[in-house]
Amino acid sequence: MKIEMLPMATVPAPLKPHSVKPSVAQAIDPLHLQQSTKGLTERSIFHEPWWLDATTDNNWQAAIVKTGEETIAEMPYSVTKKSRLWRVSYLPPLTRTLGPVIQRPPADADGRDWVHRLDVTRKLIAQLPDCAHFHQLADPRTSDAEAAAFRLAGFNVSVEFTLRLSPGVDEESAWSRLRWNTRNRIRRSSERFVVREIESVDTFVDFYNVNLTTRRLENEYGSEVMQRVLREVTARGAGTIIGSFDRDGSLLAATALVWDRFNVYYLLTTRQAASHSGAVALLVWEAMRIARKMKLEIDFDGVSTAGILQFLAGFGGHLIHRYLFEKIRTDFAICRGIRTRARERAKQRSEAGTPGQSSKPSQADSALS
Repeated sequence: MKIEMLPMATVPAPLKPHSVKPSVAQAIDPLHLQQSTKGLTERSIFHEPWWLDATTDNNWQAAIVKTGEETIAEMPYSVTKKSRLWRVSYLPPLTRTLGPVIQRPPADADGRDWVHRLDVTRKLIAQLPDCAHFHQLADPRTSDAEAAAFRLAGFNVSVEFTLRLSPGVDEESAWSRLRWNTRNRIRRSSERFVVREIESVDTFVDFYNVNLTTRRLENEYGSEVMQRVLREVTARGAGTIIGSFDRDGSLLAATALVWDRFNVYYLLTTRQAASHSGAVALLVWEAMRIARKMKLEIDFDGVSTAGILQFLAGFGGHLIHRYLFEKIRTDFAICRGIRTRARERAKQRSEAGTPGQSSKPSQADSALS
């Protein structure tokens, strides 16, 4: 059994952003959030029309259910063409979850809540487009009733997981919840690095792209989309970008956070390939401080690999599930299977011709590990 030798009560001093912008507490006061969000109050930031406008370049629609003139449910979606032949509906870039947003019925309404949700979701599904492939990951607040409605409508319904982290009621309680080696990593990193706000979206995106190029990867979201979304987030006070800097001023790692009235979302993170992973750990710790001011949990957007889960588990947190709704037409599935096998054979031939070459790491693995 490993025993931590350093004193647990030694918490790194707060990391002060070097910025003349309003503080996080000022930028995210409840009044600001209420004024910036119109429509159903159950929306996440990813459901907001301004977010969808930015990430799709205004190419999105929504299924809507009304009672009289009042909207009681909606479900945004985006339809694109794949290979100039297939109509498909996937999550827009940088959009982590969508799914149905349903207003709760009045407390004195007849019937149970799940019956209301089942009925409303069926009406939403009836308005969804006919696509060769529909694939949408739902917000964790989506209930079993919505999942049942999709299953009964012929969709495949599966479960994925995300990790959510409570920032703690105070600094010391949050610190005590960290794994001993995570505390050591943060403490030592705080002695070597400085965390401050990155005011320029272009600085973040350029840094993100350079780090991908070093790893022979491409920006899967697209630089233009990333810039457009982050500029909109910044203008609305719905997020921040923070970076870990070396003492000489060199940027080592950076993270973009966005938030709504429910959660802080760890949207994007990137680091230099040669930098220590403690630079990212320090950013997670600062994100916990930001979330604590907001009295919100942090959502880390899934646990796609064991390496990411092991890293994030050091900060505590808990797993929650998210429903995945999918419907795929047979002809599209056959063609996709043929293309997938062809790519795998080409990859095998390429690797056979270059001994010792390993497959490329994912963007998330490269940044977090």
